[in-house]
Amino acid sequence: MSENLPAPGLLARARLLAAPTVGASVVRGLERITGRPVEQGFSGTPPEEPFICVGATLPDALRGGPLVWFHSVNAGTDALLSAGPWPSGALLTRTVGRMGERIAQYVLAWVLADCQSVPEFAAQHERAEWCRIPSELASGQTAVIYGTGRIGSAVAGLLRACGIRTMGVGRAARTASAGFDRVVGADDDAQSLASARWVVSTLPLTPATDGFFGTDRFAGMGGATFVNVGRGATVDMPALEAALHTGAVGRAVLDVLPEEPAGPGDRCWQLPRTVITSHSAGITADEDIVVDFAACWEAMAEGRVPDTAVDVGRGY
Repeated sequence: MSENLPAPGLLARARLLAAPTVGASVVRGLERITGRPVEQGFSGTPPEEPFICVGATLPDALRGGPLVWFHSVNAGTDALLSAGPWPSGALLTRTVGRMGERIAQYVLAWVLADCQSVPEFAAQHERAEWCRIPSELASGQTAVIYGTGRIGSAVAGLLRACGIRTMGVGRAARTASAGFDRVVGADDDAQSLASARWVVSTLPLTPATDGFFGTDRFAGMGGATFVNVGRGATVDMPALEAALHTGAVGRAVLDVLPEEPAGPGDRCWQLPRTVITSHSAGITADEDIVVDFAACWEAMAEGRVPDTAVDVGRGY
């Protein structure tokens, strides 16, 4: 667990380091919140004094130092945790900001594009072809959303406001959860998948979710549209390709891929009825980093575990 809170006195005297890639507006925000200067750039040897670090990655040299708290500028922390053992006793928090809203809008946009046959009309335009295509109502249909955390709940809430029935898939079944009509466990998702018009993944990458969407799950989708805004490696890409060819998956919208960026010759560009959007559904803004860091700082000053603290054992 990374939820061991640093002692208030330790937090008060810790040096504040930021990666060279952290923007000037973020640096100013960090200095305003903490009342101390930001040391930007890493020297290659860990500080001897306790330190706080803000960045996207934690260099190996700093993993051996007296790290008190690392605040990730990203929402996903799988790359941080897979790079090596997490420093004992160090708190890990992440930036979520308004990412849930951004990703929810992204998902809704593609859901409505599906209902209005936007891809088909775009293709007709390229062919200078006039052909009427009936629209489809979103209301009353079902979206199955994998991941019931802050992002999954935001997606569910926006879809539900459009009259879409929202089924969540989490680690365990629950009668109710924010934004969801119902939540089932991952081992009991087959019936939900069979009723889905859209299947949305917001899953993080952990040992349990690596390759989570494989042949069996895709086969059970019954022609649903699959939208991945979680992590690319949760999807078995050959299995998705096969499901698109058989029609088990009607369409795919992939904001993330197992290997990024995808080169021009990558097989993903040849997938039928698929759109790839270059990991841009929920780009983190500098304001998000500052706001979430401030919330963590305030929580710890009050002796509370920040809402964005990461359980390093689970990976999210």
